[in-house]
Amino acid sequence: MGIPSKYNPADVEDKWYKYWMEQNFFHSEPDGREPYTIVIPPPNVTGVLHMGHMLNNTIQDILIRRARMTGKNACWVPGTDHASIATEAKVVNKLREEGISKSDISREEFLKHAWDWTHKHGGIILEQLKKLGASCDWERTAFTMDDARSESVIKVFIDLYKKGLIYRGVRMVNWDPKAKTALSDEEVNYKEVQSKLYYLKYKIEGEEGYVTIATTRPETILGDTAVCVNPADERFKNLKGKRVLVPLINRSIPIIEDDYVDMEFGTGCLKITPAHDINDYEIGMRHNLESIDIFNDDGTLSEQAQIFVGEDRFVVRDKIVPELEKAGNLHKIEDYTNKIGFSERTDEIIEPKLSAQWFLKMEDLVKPAIENVLNDNIGFYPAKFKNIYRHWMENIKDWCISRQLWWGHRIPVYYLSDGSFVCAETPELALEEARKLSGNIELTIEKLRQDEDVLDTWFSSWLWPISVFDGIRFPDNRDINYYYPTSDLVTAPDIIFFWVARMIISGYEYRKNFPFSNVYYTGMVRDSLRRKMSKSLGNSPDPLHLIEKFGADGVRVGMLLCSPAGGDLLFDESLPQQGAGFATKIWNAFRLVKNWEVSCEIEQPVHSELAIKWFRNKLNEVVATLNNQFDQFRISEALMTVYTTIRDEFSSWLLEIVKPPYLQPIDQKTFNEITELFDKILRLLHPFMPFISEEIWQLLYERKPSESLMVAQMPEAGEFNPASLEAFENVKEAVSGIRKIRTDNNIPNKDQLELSIQKGDKGCEEKFNSVIEKLGNLSEVNLVSEEVKGAASFRVKSTTYYIDLGGFVDHEAELKKLKEELDYTKGFLASVMKKLGNERFVNNAPEDVVAKEKAKQADAEAKIKVLEERIASLK
Repeated sequence: MGIPSKYNPADVEDKWYKYWMEQNFFHSEPDGREPYTIVIPPPNVTGVLHMGHMLNNTIQDILIRRARMTGKNACWVPGTDHASIATEAKVVNKLREEGISKSDISREEFLKHAWDWTHKHGGIILEQLKKLGASCDWERTAFTMDDARSESVIKVFIDLYKKGLIYRGVRMVNWDPKAKTALSDEEVNYKEVQSKLYYLKYKIEGEEGYVTIATTRPETILGDTAVCVNPADERFKNLKGKRVLVPLINRSIPIIEDDYVDMEFGTGCLKITPAHDINDYEIGMRHNLESIDIFNDDGTLSEQAQIFVGEDRFVVRDKIVPELEKAGNLHKIEDYTNKIGFSERTDEIIEPKLSAQWFLKMEDLVKPAIENVLNDNIGFYPAKFKNIYRHWMENIKDWCISRQLWWGHRIPVYYLSDGSFVCAETPELALEEARKLSGNIELTIEKLRQDEDVLDTWFSSWLWPISVFDGIRFPDNRDINYYYPTSDLVTAPDIIFFWVARMIISGYEYRKNFPFSNVYYTGMVRDSLRRKMSKSLGNSPDPLHLIEKFGADGVRVGMLLCSPAGGDLLFDESLPQQGAGFATKIWNAFRLVKNWEVSCEIEQPVHSELAIKWFRNKLNEVVATLNNQFDQFRISEALMTVYTTIRDEFSSWLLEIVKPPYLQPIDQKTFNEITELFDKILRLLHPFMPFISEEIWQLLYERKPSESLMVAQMPEAGEFNPASLEAFENVKEAVSGIRKIRTDNNIPNKDQLELSIQKGDKGCEEKFNSVIEKLGNLSEVNLVSEEVKGAASFRVKSTTYYIDLGGFVDHEAELKKLKEELDYTKGFLASVMKKLGNERFVNNAPEDVVAKEKAKQADAEAKIKVLEERIASLK
């Protein structure tokens, strides 16, 4: 048959993906099998594939393909997230480029633009995932703002509101002046920055003296409503009951006392700005202080600031300092390092701001979610994330769920003219509720005003494992009862609070059960310098270009080659290149086997029979190892198990042993058995490298049109004999010893050698002599009872192997080389003995470290003995 000399991924990948889709292999319906379910972490609807997606979805596809091949009903649900802040920002920018301002158009017009943008750009990322080989059930594709998910979100809001868990209140929130919306605490990233600490003098009212305060934000003095000192601070006892004047605007404010003030920080006097600092807000609440909001929603100063009105907050910071100096209110400025909150979405510096928002009470909701992670009902891999999760959950605050945006799920609250409100799924139902509330049966829909805000994006995605199976609208439907709870979640640890914790909370609230059995946390993909990949740094390769260059299988392997659970992946193009090289190795092994001429007339050689028996034994051990690795989510280790089994055990050992002599046929029995074993290793390989494994599997035997490796049965672990496997390792060592002697003495492989074996307690495996004979190209193998004088030798365990080099070797050169090796080994032994002679080392080092040094001593002493004997035999 005409097998191409080189494997070309481009010729294979689209062909097989199209075939899988046409055969509907990805689709799942409830049946009598055990379900295995994964819900995709929904990427932003207008996003494109990046390296983090590649890693995450490669792992998900490996898990889902393996489950499918172990007989489970595998269902991988794809979908996208509407991403309120990110999508709205993109639409606003697009409109700006067209000369349209968001403020100049109606909400309905804006939403039309947003939907147009979503339809144009949405779903691109899902199409890109197909290039990776993602075997999602595309018929189940969901979107957080499609009808089913939107209705689910509204139902949950109303339910929680009726339970008294959702409330509206004026609170200090994290305000993003760029996006002009509130953010939850989890959407704020804190960064260490180099700032200035400004020491400002506030004149004591009616006296000549001053009080000095320290602040990093001099522009906020315009909202000060008090100065606070610690009641235990003796320095300020004389200030009790007095007032000071705010610089530049001369507002008279009281000096108050509160234990919160740190006497060691700054001057010990603290300016209190209740509208713009959470701690000041709480002090203000305790002391009944006025709150003066000096900022507009866009971060410019409001009328209440009195001066610099309409100017940006950071422009004002630069302008106010010289004004304070001119007025005699600036004492000094110091360099200062502090942490500042930045918006996770826009990277804008957050402004603490008092705002009327909608909140979800979390205190009681989190209890089952904490308990069932800590008791391992939900497994975290790696387990270290349990402590991070627990700390956050035990210190959780009420969730600010409203956002000042137009793109998203609009809050289902309707206000009457007197400020009272009702909560309902539709305007029509709201009208019914409003008529009951007001007693006015003449009330019309036009008199109701729906809340302008939308819900936090995470308020829809926290329902994802339930809502993708429509379990909110129809809580007893066939899909939700079969697929929920899902099996495994694969996600990045940076959304453990945004998403993972909240899904667990909603799972217990709405299904009285966890949403998934296990959570596997991937690491962060970084470059070789450990920097986070980003467009601005130019260090983030285009995943589709990588697939084009190395093939999807090569990229998948590359992503996993150094990707421990929860550990960062240091990506370099050499990794997918290594993956592509592995694909070439597999292809060459396939070509070798398929190009053998097969004869029914030949008996199976003993060496082939032994090798096949060994490999079957080895394969049973490998399957057991893989099962254990997958159970513990050691996915990268599982890949390496398959990788080394194919590269080393199958290709370098088994095929080399059974390979017929040049231009000679192979016996039918060996060929059949090798083909059968090739089929098995392709099944183990398939979850990691689906395309090349399918291509070879289809060519290995004649297949029916509807057959596919992806729905073939995964090999099951059978019994294996560890002693037999260990024996074969001795065989490998013996063959390697023979090959080293050939290399060291420049003896061509075509020249046959004689081998003599002086048996010890271990290291001699007589039953495998035919294998050693084949791989070593030996003319004969003899057992001897004493040293063979003048022969080259090596040891395997306690057995010595001799090769009579005859006319092959220059004795003088061999003697010189042996003496050099002896000197080196003696030097090595001396360094080991020095370490073992150090009492501090022996007494304080871990036992295993000391044991390793003693093993080195024993090995070196044995090697010295062999070398000295060999030198003596050559003299």
